[in-house]
Amino acid sequence: MSIEARKSDHIKISLEKDVSFKKTTWLEYVELVHQAAPELDPEDVSTETQFLGRRFSHPFIIESMTGGTAEAEKINGNLGEAASVFGVPMGVGSQRAGVVKPETASTFRVARDRGSDAFLIGNIGAVQLVERGVEMAFQAVRMIDANALAIHLNPLQELVQPDGGAKFKNLFKKISLLKRELSVPVILKEIGCGLSKEVVMRGDEAGVDAFDAAGSGGTNWTLIEMLRAEESRAEEKKALAEVFLEWGIPTAASVIEAVSSTSKPVIASGGLRTGLDAAKALALGASMAGFARPVLRPATLSADEVVKKLQQLSKELKTAMYLTGCGSVGDLIDAPKVLMGPLQLWVSQRVSRGSR
Repeated sequence: MSIEARKSDHIKISLEKDVSFKKTTWLEYVELVHQAAPELDPEDVSTETQFLGRRFSHPFIIESMTGGTAEAEKINGNLGEAASVFGVPMGVGSQRAGVVKPETASTFRVARDRGSDAFLIGNIGAVQLVERGVEMAFQAVRMIDANALAIHLNPLQELVQPDGGAKFKNLFKKISLLKRELSVPVILKEIGCGLSKEVVMRGDEAGVDAFDAAGSGGTNWTLIEMLRAEESRAEEKKALAEVFLEWGIPTAASVIEAVSSTSKPVIASGGLRTGLDAAKALALGASMAGFARPVLRPATLSADEVVKKLQQLSKELKTAMYLTGCGSVGDLIDAPKVLMGPLQLWVSQRVSRGSR
């Protein structure tokens, strides 16, 4: 199957079917303590923040989603324009399609064309970096005049997708080499199974500039690939995917693991749906909160619809900040909070002992 057909499948399935994890993000086990007498007025709350050397209106990132098809071109154009208008970073989907088939590069480039001053994050797979070296990374950056480059880790997806191939050996050596030659920051990200502290530590040593936890609890790419395998009658892939449908580190746990393992910025993503989710993730130590599914459907309509959704998320974040007495994004890390249930147990076993 062609890369374009695969990307088209991904968009179609994501929009038409319920492809969420049954497990949750575990953000429901993070309780921000209500402050009944905030020592500030609502208009005093500021959502401005800094990330990778640039100031943004909000600690939001429009997460990487798509590219390589006509529908993707419309989506990326609307997202790029919205990112520029709203003043937040945006990531594009995997640019392998645009490199292998230059005629599809415009489906990624449109984000820059319509978001001239947007902070754009390029995207290549770790598998492509291992197999093809740093040149693909340079091509991805040039394609959209990227301000940063994400390298996505997707070992489970590579194993279960009908046309996948998992090759991650020597990845961190390749990242170290890339960091010596690339002029923009490098972000290491998962796609929905979460980053562990072990991976974050290795990325930190290799010179990675930021980490995107992308935990489980949101869109389930294993389920998407299982549905694709079912349609293509790839029975072995389908059977394997069924066993690992709920595999992954819940987002809240992954954020805590990452934050405990590096001083670099951590992006919380994977199942974030509201500004309250963002507030909880920031209170756990994340620097930014990434949204994908909440802005996907609006992006099929217009840039204005994406901006409206971001404005709603902004109101929710500001409300959470006000109710916890936080005047700035940086205040959230010190906001009183209680960890409960399985998240508390996870932290006691994985983070409280032996963390950096």
